[in-house]
Amino acid sequence: MIRPLILACLLAALGLPAGASIQPFPSSFRVQDIQTDGATIHVRVGGKGPAVVLLHGFGDTGDMWSPLAADLARNHTVVVPDLRGMGLSSHPESGYDKRTQAADVRAVLTKLGIDHAAVVGHDIGTMVAYAYAARYPDKTDRLVVMDAPVPGIPPWDQIVRLPALWHFDFGGPDMERLVAGRERIYLDRFWNEFAGDPSKVDEATRQHYAKLYAQPKAMHDAFAQFRAIRQDAEDNKTAMTTKLPMPVLAIGGEKSFGANEAVVMRNAATNVTELVVPNAGHWLMEEASNVTIPAIHHFIDGEPIAATAAK
Repeated sequence: MIRPLILACLLAALGLPAGASIQPFPSSFRVQDIQTDGATIHVRVGGKGPAVVLLHGFGDTGDMWSPLAADLARNHTVVVPDLRGMGLSSHPESGYDKRTQAADVRAVLTKLGIDHAAVVGHDIGTMVAYAYAARYPDKTDRLVVMDAPVPGIPPWDQIVRLPALWHFDFGGPDMERLVAGRERIYLDRFWNEFAGDPSKVDEATRQHYAKLYAQPKAMHDAFAQFRAIRQDAEDNKTAMTTKLPMPVLAIGGEKSFGANEAVVMRNAATNVTELVVPNAGHWLMEEASNVTIPAIHHFIDGEPIAATAAK
């Protein structure tokens, strides 16, 4: 059963994970820009072995994944894109529905010569990760979704009515004028109010992402990610008529989405493992990397995760 207060807090922050101090990717990682249908996707690639794709959310970029990428690269090929319209990827006028962005991910992997992969998503990245697994189930080895609902997947109809979701429809020329030059203020509101511990979002991190979102068209496209959610919901209602066959790990922070991540995914997949990260808010990588990183790595390798936190 959904816990209204906790869920409201999480959803008000949906899409805005932030990091502790930004860590560089290992020097062994290479960076390249890959052309997809309508976008140029900025990608970091490193490691060797079975492939894993890491998908970030709104309010940050693929930079959030550097500690996990370094860990996974010990025995995996790790692919970390910036979603279209975010970070150092291009800013197309359209294509912000998650089904189209799943096609971006597929095109990136194909051009890298990768046939199949495990997929990990956080926040908006969770929505893209689900769309990818639903569209390409034969190419998806395992799926990890982190601390976000999936549009259209029950109990979506209750979730979407929460007043906290006002930002889903926040956008357009006037709203962009309000935020222009105030990107840091807009982002601070979420980082301060919805972290389990706001001190985990340090000043260097805030400056890093605020600078990226102050780039031309960055906030326009960030708003577009949310304004596409109505279409995403319709796409996912169709997709969920066939449940995902691959193993799924549903991770929620105890102080945010919690066990509700697994509630959502059990309506969309046949094999779901639940992990609630103690004392963590929405920003799982930053607030509880000591739990989150090994759990994801073990799950992707087909190994048990901590019994005390998993169900």
